Amino acid sequence: MSAFEERLVGGLRVRIDRTLCVGFGDCVTEAPEAFVLDDSGTAVFVTPDQVDRERLLRACDVCPVDAITLQFGTKTGGNSSPGACEQVP
Repeated sequence: MSAFEERLVGGLRVRIDRTLCVGFGDCVTEAPEAFVLDDSGTAVFVTPDQVDRERLLRACDVCPVDAITLQFGTKTGGNSSPGACEQVP
């Protein structure tokens, strides 16, 4: 599995940096339809397109190590990300 997982969900580019994730599970608590912890205790996507935008934003905000990042727009453009979430390069 790659060090990064990325999905485009409702106009947001959502990225999990598996090298940063330490398995606190706050993202799973906030949006269990979108994220689970795999066998190694690292966050992975489930069905993020089934979670409303606000819960995805909160899941990003609650990650204590910024392993989940969001960017508005597509891979080729977009605006800065909300709140404490870092912009995906």
